[in-house]
Amino acid sequence: MIQGPIVILTGAGISQESGLDTFRCAGGVWSRHDLEDVATPQGYRRNPALVQAFYNDRRRQLEDAAVRPNPAHLALARLERDWPAPVLLVTQNIDDLHERAGSRAVLHMHGELRKGRCEACGRVLEWAGDMTVESLCPACGKAGRVRPHVVWFGEVPLEMERIFQALDACALFLSIGTSGHVYPAAGFVAHVRERGLAPTVELNLEPSQGASLFHQAFYGPASDVVPRFVETVLTGDDLGPV
Repeated sequence: MIQGPIVILTGAGISQESGLDTFRCAGGVWSRHDLEDVATPQGYRRNPALVQAFYNDRRRQLEDAAVRPNPAHLALARLERDWPAPVLLVTQNIDDLHERAGSRAVLHMHGELRKGRCEACGRVLEWAGDMTVESLCPACGKAGRVRPHVVWFGEVPLEMERIFQALDACALFLSIGTSGHVYPAAGFVAHVRERGLAPTVELNLEPSQGASLFHQAFYGPASDVVPRFVETVLTGDDLGPV
């Protein structure tokens, strides 16, 4: 029986079922742009207006009434609410669907789409509407220095010290909707396995690149496998051999 803190890693696969495109989604918004142009510091320096417009479009997509938390998001919020020990949700996603589902202990290691960051004063700001190269920072008043609060390729993910502290203390590690291609998140399962104290479980549409590192795996749509797994954990049923 599992007892103690749980750490959950989520990736684009959990949000895809809510209507948001992934990096590898054929025909999606990411496939229509060169990532070097819209998801790197170099691309932003070359053409900040293009990058701002790209993330404005993604921010507007979150406002679509059809984009809402799915049963997987809701199940994870239930797990946090009902589990007797801490549950930390570490997400690679920059949307706010976990928070809208009711999760509170959420770390966005790749940033948040509904926030901006001022390169002049360093403040992280709530940002609901469009952002442009002329936008003023509400904190310091500087113009043209506010960028999306998103971790681009080549930048260091956020909250890494806190994440690894949680991984070192967890009694269960779950990876949901991830491809296993993007580091450092793809290395979390190996880190937990090296400690040898916590079972590791993959919940995914299909095996990830690091599937062999997990003690157990359950495959299918996140909206199906995640609620069923959460029910198993909360009812205290045996997860099986690990």
